Amino acid sequence: MSQELIVLLAESLWETCYMVGVSALASAILGLPLGVILVATDKGHILENLYINRILGAIANAARSTPFIILMVAIIPLTRLIVGTSIGTEAAIVPLSIAAIPFVGRIVESSLREVDHGVVEAAQAMGASPRQIIFKVLIPEALPSIILGLTITVISLIGYSAMAGAIGGGGLGDLAIRYGYQRFRADIMLITVIILIAQVQIVQSCGDYLARRLDKR
Repeated sequence: MSQELIVLLAESLWETCYMVGVSALASAILGLPLGVILVATDKGHILENLYINRILGAIANAARSTPFIILMVAIIPLTRLIVGTSIGTEAAIVPLSIAAIPFVGRIVESSLREVDHGVVEAAQAMGASPRQIIFKVLIPEALPSIILGLTITVISLIGYSAMAGAIGGGGLGDLAIRYGYQRFRADIMLITVIILIAQVQIVQSCGDYLARRLDKR
């Protein structure tokens, strides 16, 4: 393998890590509150508001049901508005984040619903406020499950980032398309696949380890 291709592989790996890292951070920052609101505003919960719950639920479902490749094309005007271009690594972060936020929200919602409602009732009986219940009961109890959910999200984003490369998003997917497919370089395609598999294995192992460390049971 030539020095040029090694440099291209290194640059593509960095672009993938950058895309996935930034979009994962954005989805965690916005998806966690979304999941909390979906649970807290549900019927019979601490901040019951079915109107807000149903609107947010419908938006999350609509975003999750849209195939990523279609989402990327559909929000090109928004991507241009935010980053000034629809091509490249920076541009790919926008659809990646938008795709991941409702996914994280639903994962967080599912994790919080696993918390024994008796624990919430006990906190209410002791006079805990909704804020205290959320930050001192629900999230700490569900944290290992949330970590595993975020791990799944990062792994999904790795796959999405490779897909983004097919339409000029940069990263390993772009390298695989331009060199592995269009130039019939099977070795480049194979190396790209191996790197993506290694990334997934590392992320999954780290997520499992962290979830075990935080599990108080």
